[in-house]
Amino acid sequence: MIKEMVHRLREMLLFLFLVIFSKATGVKACSRGGGIQESAACLSWRLAVEANNVRAWRTVPSQCLRYVEAYMLGGQYERDLDLIVDQILSYVNEIVLSSDGMDAWILDVDDTCISNVFYYRGKRYGCDPYDPAGFRAWALKGGCPAIPAVLGLFDYLVQSGFKVFLVTGRDQEILGQVTIDNLHNQGFIGYERIILRTAEFMGQSAVAYKSEIRRQLEKEGYRIWGNVGDQWSDLQGECLGNRTFKLPNPMYFVP
Repeated sequence: MIKEMVHRLREMLLFLFLVIFSKATGVKACSRGGGIQESAACLSWRLAVEANNVRAWRTVPSQCLRYVEAYMLGGQYERDLDLIVDQILSYVNEIVLSSDGMDAWILDVDDTCISNVFYYRGKRYGCDPYDPAGFRAWALKGGCPAIPAVLGLFDYLVQSGFKVFLVTGRDQEILGQVTIDNLHNQGFIGYERIILRTAEFMGQSAVAYKSEIRRQLEKEGYRIWGNVGDQWSDLQGECLGNRTFKLPNPMYFVP
C-alpha cells in the first residue's frame, strides 16, 4: 500500500512539473498519452545535450521539433541566458584587473553574440541535417540579430577594461567582412580583435582550431580570464582560460 502511494505521488509530482513547464515554454501537455511523455523525453534529451552527455549528434530528434521551438521562442531560452550571464557578471566583479592591459576575455560569435535562430527555424530547429551552403547563404545576408544578454555582457566587459576577443569558426575569406559588419550593426563595438578561420586552419576541428588561437593569445601575453560559447567545442582543448561558461543551444552540435 505504501509503495503504491509513493508511486502515485511521484506520478502526480511529475505531472505537476510538466504542466508548469509547459506553461512556461508554451508546449502543450496532455494528461495522458503522447504529449506529456514527449515533452518529458525532449526535456531529458536537451539536458543530456547541454551536459555534454550526448555527443556527436547530427540532428534534433524529429519528435522534439515543437519542444525546441517552444524552448527557443517561448522565453525559457532567454531566462536561461539571463541566469548564466548573471553568474558571469558575479565572477567578473571579483576580478582585479592589472594595469598592463593584458586581461582578456573570449566570446564565440554564432549563437553566442549573434543568433541564427531564424535560419534554424527554416531547418526545423535542427531536425534537418546541417547544410553548409544554406548557412553560408544566410550568413552572407548579415542579418543575424544580437543576443541581448550577451551584448550587455560584452559592453560591460569592454567598459570594465577587458580586451575582448571574438573567436569564430566562420571562413575569413568568404564571411569576414559581412560578419564584422553584422556585429557592428548589432552593437558589438570596441572589441580588441575578431579572429576568423583562415586557410591554415581549414579541415581542423573546432577544438583544435580554437585551442591554437587561445595558445597564440597567451603567447602574446594575454591572460584569459573567461571563455564563453554555445558549443562544448568552444570550451574544450587547451589554454581554456581561468573559467568557461556554456550557453544553451539545443539546435546543433559542432565537433
